[in-house]
Amino acid sequence: MRLVALAESESHVCCRYRLTAFRAALAGAGHTLEVRALPRSWFGRLALGRDLTSYDAVVLQRKLLPPWAVALLRRRVRRLVFDFDDAVWLRDSYSPKGFDDPKRAARFRATVTACDLVIAGNDYLAAAARKFVPADRVRVIPTCVDVAKYPVAEHGPGGAVRLVWVGSSSTLKGLERFAPTLSAIGRAVPGARLKLVSDRFAGFPGLPVERCVWSEATDAEEIAAADVGIGWVPEDPWSRGKCGLKVLQYQAAGLPVVANPVGVQAEFVRNDETGFLATTTDEWVHAVRALAADAALRKRLGAAGRHQVEARYSVAAGGTKWCAALADLVARVAAPRPARMIREAVRLPNGRGVHVE
Repeated sequence: MRLVALAESESHVCCRYRLTAFRAALAGAGHTLEVRALPRSWFGRLALGRDLTSYDAVVLQRKLLPPWAVALLRRRVRRLVFDFDDAVWLRDSYSPKGFDDPKRAARFRATVTACDLVIAGNDYLAAAARKFVPADRVRVIPTCVDVAKYPVAEHGPGGAVRLVWVGSSSTLKGLERFAPTLSAIGRAVPGARLKLVSDRFAGFPGLPVERCVWSEATDAEEIAAADVGIGWVPEDPWSRGKCGLKVLQYQAAGLPVVANPVGVQAEFVRNDETGFLATTTDEWVHAVRALAADAALRKRLGAAGRHQVEARYSVAAGGTKWCAALADLVARVAAPRPARMIREAVRLPNGRGVHVE
């Protein structure tokens, strides 16, 4: 199949981890993948899909378009796929307006119902899509990492424990909410320090912070140079839709992980197997203290986490799932409409009706 993805950009984190990472696997199955930036202008979206009629399938990644734009795209392309890795029908954890957003919800429903295939990053997201479309049109493909890019943490004996957190300035807001617990860890575990790999930084009284500017070229090495990965997200509907990329990165580098049991973190992290789940401050302190005192424990849990990623959340595993989903798409939508120009009436946001081709 000739595939084209409409994404924010080819360099965007979602596109890199959820689409272009699988190019080799797709090519091995006879597919090609191109990426195009979604038009931002009103006029650009009015023309959306006109030049995509020769492709076998179009992948719309994450973006919720207005229903009229989705309708145009649907009419103009042979097959339409939606890939998403967040609870996009909601506002995020930090919105002052709350989670519910009727406009986003309406766009989400219009998008998934228009698609021949929906790819969700986890079961929570898939369940939301299945409210509107048959179950056989929804597949779960986790966000995946290329394990080969990650060195394995050494976990040498002795020394102060180095925690690591990787993320963007937007998700750092969540870590700042977690400040009292981080400070408690700093006071309770002698020598503990926190390495922040980000584009913005914060301070936590009692816990020394090492600032490391994020770079795609070095983030794997920076993570592997630490001892314990930490994953904390708010307990809310938006966070339950997160796909846990940072936890997978820690595990790919052979780090044990301490995380709160929200969403996929409760699947990725299992007590005394790949790390520890913690909810209260006392549980967090106990987990970090145990890992700080025992390099062999860190090594054992980290190795189990890396093995888990290799088996279930690697690029190879995700590529296999993508190829299977596309094979099913071809079988179900066996007679795509021939590429042709379609003249249609569309009701635009300004209330005026126009004809487009």
